[in-house]
Amino acid sequence: MVTLNVNGQRQSFDGDEEMPLLWYLRDELGMTGTKFGCGIAACGACTVHWDGAAVRSCSITMGELEGAQITTIEGLGADGEHPVQAAWKAENVPQCGYCQSGQIMQAASLLAENPSPSEAEITEAMWGNICRCGTYQRIRKAVMRAAGETQ
Repeated sequence: MVTLNVNGQRQSFDGDEEMPLLWYLRDELGMTGTKFGCGIAACGACTVHWDGAAVRSCSITMGELEGAQITTIEGLGADGEHPVQAAWKAENVPQCGYCQSGQIMQAASLLAENPSPSEAEITEAMWGNICRCGTYQRIRKAVMRAAGETQ
């Protein structure tokens, strides 16, 4: 049995420890904000926080998570008002929106580690989170806005 904390709530898992965290979140807990994109940790759509660090939930197995603190997009900010979420709205970032929860989780992790990143640091940190709509300039602008709001 694996015991972990998801969005501030204690959870127990007594299944196949090879199950990816992504499927546990979506299928077992009903948290569908975390998206399936590629299944090989290459696109970033499934990004969540594990003990505060951005990780790809499609490549983390449940067996690795004993005692872990997991935060999903649903747990990031009450009513969707985390500074990154607010900046996303203000900058009108999403087009199709599919990648946005992963993008937001990656950006929130960056700002938790580095509250005042340069444009180059933002670009580097967000690399690997793919947006098929190409909203990268708006993403970068929203992260810069959020950085100003988190200081």
